[in-house]
Amino acid sequence: MSTSCLICDRLNLIKRNENPYHVCELKTGHVVIGDFQYFKGYTLFLCKQHIPELHLLDSDYKIQFLTEMSIVAEAVYTCFKPDKLNYELLGNSESHMHWHLFPRFQHETDPNKPVWCIDQGIRYADATRPNESDLHELKRRLLDSLNSVRKSGKTDT
Repeated sequence: MSTSCLICDRLNLIKRNENPYHVCELKTGHVVIGDFQYFKGYTLFLCKQHIPELHLLDSDYKIQFLTEMSIVAEAVYTCFKPDKLNYELLGNSESHMHWHLFPRFQHETDPNKPVWCIDQGIRYADATRPNESDLHELKRRLLDSLNSVRKSGKTDT
């Protein structure tokens, strides 16, 4: 892992059991609740490998990673019941593959524009950071949903 990578730093916190947002480990990555919940249910799937692009992954690992991302997405969708789920794999600021999964809802508090066009002062406001109790509940619900999706027989992860 890189020593100057925010995602690697987060993975190291997970290894030391010091990341309070960690939900669970899958074969190719870790599921975490977003630090800020402007979009309730915002979840990330962090690749275990420090690789900047999908096409650089070994073929079997890539297929497993994409399959697991889909499972995480289904769990987020099932758990939080959004009107739409946005998937983003960017990497401009952190070149370590990680998926952003944004539940989107059709109501006045969810602006009809891309996530990254919303002012960071709004998205990252203290009021959007879950308290300990809310975080525990978000993680529990998402883990239950992940376990349900995984047990549905669609996958072997």
